[in-house]
Amino acid sequence: MTLAIVALIGGLILLIWSADRFVEGAASTAKHFGMPPLLIGMVIVGFGTSAPEMVVSAFAAAEGNAGIAVGNAYGSNIANIGLILGVSAIIFPITVDSAVLRKELPVLSLITALVAVQLYDSGIGRFDAALLLAIFGGLMFWTVREGLRKRKDKFAEDVELELEKSAMPITRAIAWLVAGLALLIVSSRLLVWGAVEIATSLGISDLIIGLTVVALGTSLPELASSIIAARNGEDDLALGNILGSNLFNTLAVVGIAGMISPFDVGPEVLWRDVVVMSVLTVSIFLFGYGFGRTGRINRYEGAVLTVAYVAYASYLISTVV
Repeated sequence: MTLAIVALIGGLILLIWSADRFVEGAASTAKHFGMPPLLIGMVIVGFGTSAPEMVVSAFAAAEGNAGIAVGNAYGSNIANIGLILGVSAIIFPITVDSAVLRKELPVLSLITALVAVQLYDSGIGRFDAALLLAIFGGLMFWTVREGLRKRKDKFAEDVELELEKSAMPITRAIAWLVAGLALLIVSSRLLVWGAVEIATSLGISDLIIGLTVVALGTSLPELASSIIAARNGEDDLALGNILGSNLFNTLAVVGIAGMISPFDVGPEVLWRDVVVMSVLTVSIFLFGYGFGRTGRINRYEGAVLTVAYVAYASYLISTVV
């Protein structure tokens, strides 16, 4: 089991590092090819921040570890909102000025409701997975159309500012892109193997491992970037990282895993994990949408999100101790 723990920790560290390099390389490469900042932020960064979850869940599904696949996706969504967005708002309250993000908030809530409907029969079949990927494709079409319009948007301005700060030559950008992707694959396989071995040795379900250790590890790249963005006054970038990642997780990550290998889940996923994910998702919609005024997630609301995550994680841990 010592080797499995080393593999898990090493895989997480390498995953976090390679994901950061992959996002930087992909975003810089897209900028060199003239892609609009709004499109880079919504597509390239959204894909990049969800790449760890995507690769980990794909390998887990292919190897028959459905618990890690679905736990990683939904657990990451819960960690993104409860822990990452919550902590970011406590440190630096987040104002939502972006019209694009205000459209994404209700969309994410509706998609989360769809998840609850799909899991009512305790599983994700290939039809469910295909539906998720079809919705994802439609969302990407809308995203590309919005990005190509090149309208002014606060989220686009935040992304452009970050691109200027992290500008690099095209050769280095492509090198980071390729190296980051390769290391993502290696670290994901290492992480999945270590997580499965630990779960087997301790008699813990792979779902719990996926919801806690794996989900938190694959969400860590968003933690640093969101706090830094909020500190720099790039509030829409901080929220955009979370919304983009959760949309990709819910649609693409689960959809790809389901297409590779349809899976069944226990009823606790619906009444416990999806309920928590839904409540947190609706909460940021209510906090951030504004309803006629500028949306804002203040310190009190950030504390509510964080306490909710701590309570959820504590409950999960209590079920295995």
